[in-house]
Amino acid sequence: MRCVTYAGETVTTTDDVAEALVQLTASIAADGQAEAVSIPIVTPAGDTEEAELVIGVGNDVLSAPADDWTGDEPDFAWAAEELRQHKRFPQAPAIAHEQTIDTDNPDAFWDPDLDGFTRA
Repeated sequence: MRCVTYAGETVTTTDDVAEALVQLTASIAADGQAEAVSIPIVTPAGDTEEAELVIGVGNDVLSAPADDWTGDEPDFAWAAEELRQHKRFPQAPAIAHEQTIDTDNPDAFWDPDLDGFTRA
């Protein structure tokens, strides 16, 4: 479990929600934007509630371990997945693959911009 501090208040949520929230906050801030999101939290009484936050530029979010948590961890995986599906959530970078040379196909070297072959 993690404590998320925002605007002087601290709420408790699961590790995956806190991690997704921090990544989304950084991504939105990098775009120079701010947006409202909701996350599930656990109150000091142990009830499940929802917190609404404005994240992005000018809205700092701190996630720290909830060392004093003793109860069972709720399943907020659905909320973490919703944050990860946000259009501004950082996506994994594309992996570059080396282009293979196809010596058996003479058309493989055809370059339409040059109106011909790129190799002699």
